[in-house]
Amino acid sequence: MAAEIRVFTCLSDNFGYLIHDPATGATASVDAPDAAPIIRELNAQGWRLTDILITHHHHDHVGGVAELKEVYGCRVVAPHDKSTKIANVDQRVAHGDVVRVGELLARVLETPGHTLDHVAYVFDTEKALFAADTLFSIGCGRVFEGSYPMMWDSLLKLRALPDDFKLYCGHEYTASNVKFALTVEPDNAALQARAEEVTRLRAAGRPTIPALLGDEKKANVFLRADDPAVAIKLRMKGASAEEVFGELRERKNKS
Repeated sequence: MAAEIRVFTCLSDNFGYLIHDPATGATASVDAPDAAPIIRELNAQGWRLTDILITHHHHDHVGGVAELKEVYGCRVVAPHDKSTKIANVDQRVAHGDVVRVGELLARVLETPGHTLDHVAYVFDTEKALFAADTLFSIGCGRVFEGSYPMMWDSLLKLRALPDDFKLYCGHEYTASNVKFALTVEPDNAALQARAEEVTRLRAAGRPTIPALLGDEKKANVFLRADDPAVAIKLRMKGASAEEVFGELRERKNKS
């Protein structure tokens, strides 16, 4: 039986995610921004939380862990970097590790840049990428703890996944990301199409996630910092991909 994935809002603009294995009844929350909406969704589906898969230590991704652990006694899986002091952790994971949720398998990719401990969870059979704050639809995370070359390398790891994978990111930032991206590539047809779709979805009160990774590769300028055409748009002909990515991120920071 295919896995079931539920998407809902936590806090002001965080996404909450539950992935459920019908064969065993196991259910994982990817991050835990706030316990209350996660509990509501679990109750609505009739599921019991067995696991929390943490991507990084920021409070808006771990704020609900303690309460969920107390209510469900669930396993808490977190990045191997213990310096971040994430509480209630049962298992630490690093790049290449595989986490089992019932019969579902999640492959761990280390994606530092936004934070040094950031990881993504890839469910290959389900074609689902949970990228948290490394990759957003039409954007990427701010680089708080790492460097621009480090973040670019992390994005390359995610870009290497197949086009038919679905992206599940940490925040509903797509509309603002589209607005910025159009200042760089106003003539990008894929971006224009995504802009129209986002406008329709948000007007209907619907989330812009999941997004197909293949579409992101065409419309998300942050995934194409190694494209000479992007460098030319920024008047950076001949610059390295890392330099182009850094300029894009700096411009987004100021937008």
